[in-house]
Amino acid sequence: MATALSYADLRKQARQLENAIDLKLVAFSKLGAGIQSPHSHHGDTTPLLSGEDTFEAMSAEIEDLLNKLNLVNERLAEQPVSGAAMLHTIQRHREIMADLARDFRKTNSQHESRREREDLLKGSTDSFRGDGVNNRRDIYLKESQHIHNSDHLVNEQIAIAVETREHLSSQRQTFKRLQTRFNDISNKYPLINSLINRINIRKRRDSFIIGLVVFLCTVLMLFYAFS
Repeated sequence: MATALSYADLRKQARQLENAIDLKLVAFSKLGAGIQSPHSHHGDTTPLLSGEDTFEAMSAEIEDLLNKLNLVNERLAEQPVSGAAMLHTIQRHREIMADLARDFRKTNSQHESRREREDLLKGSTDSFRGDGVNNRRDIYLKESQHIHNSDHLVNEQIAIAVETREHLSSQRQTFKRLQTRFNDISNKYPLINSLINRINIRKRRDSFIIGLVVFLCTVLMLFYAFS
């Protein structure tokens, strides 16, 4: 990974990796919950790539993606922090990675426990009961995924709101500096300020004279009209 990547590029890579891991974890969790024991295959009916092999291959793939995401997060942490919004975003990426890693470890642990249980429990009755547990587990996994996605969207909206607040605060500080600069210029050059005041006084005086002339002309016209 190039060291010249910007904060925006690193954040984009982090999101892509998070989405990829998130999607793979859904299939990984279902595979871990529904994988059959290798003892259930016999003779020539055993597939070239068994469920156990598929699970191990997907586990290695997700672990590799997690390592890449960890590297991107380390690069993000090395970026100079320019505000509270950036700090919140970096921290949020770390929390998402921790959640993904926890789900990955949980699925591995559940799969290991299930495989040990299947080695001990044999027979059609146990298989039927195991299928019922798998169906309930799939439902729980789907609900967990929906909750995780909703939490991710809410945190994205919070990050946008924090960034907007930072921009508004920066603009307000800019306006304050401009006002202070104008006041400094006015105090530094009193002649300019005095000239502006004189111009304003003359404009008001001219307006008063013009108004007075118009008033007198109106009075004379009315007097002439009714005389």
